[in-house]
This record gives sequence, C-alpha cells and structure tokens, in this order.
Amino acid sequence: MSQSPGGRNISGKRIAEARCAARPPLTQEELSGKLALLGVQMDRAAVAKIENNLRRVLDYELKAFATALDVRVDWLLGGKR
Repeated sequence: MSQSPGGRNISGKRIAEARCAARPPLTQEELSGKLALLGVQMDRAAVAKIENNLRRVLDYELKAFATALDVRVDWLLGGKR
C-alpha cells in the first residue's frame, strides 16, 4: 500500500506558518540553527521537506520545533492555538 506524499506528516504546514509568523520571521536556515541549539541536527533542506510534506517528523523533532517556534506541540498537530 503506497502512501501519498501529503500523508507523511500533518505538522509541516503549521511549522511553515509558525516560522513565517515569528517576529521577525525565521528563514528555514535560521530555524535549522535554532533546532541545532536544542540538540536536533536538521539542515535547511530537511526543514523544507517537512514543510512540503515530503519528510516525516519524529516525535523528538516535533517537540524541538515547538520549542524553537514558541508554539505548543498540540497546535503543530492541528489543534487550536
């Protein structure tokens, strides 16, 4: 059974939204740097793949994204702000 690329993660759109809503907005490279400071090594290309639903997000990565973007994990998973 194959899976469409759009089904690989549900947080990519929210990660991109939070990154762009940050003040000042963060580039994918800057977000990658913030993740590195949290102990998660992820390059800009990986962030782009996540935002475009081409790569899955692991649980510890999701937690780091939430911290780096100052949002709740629940919100990244589609919950309300």
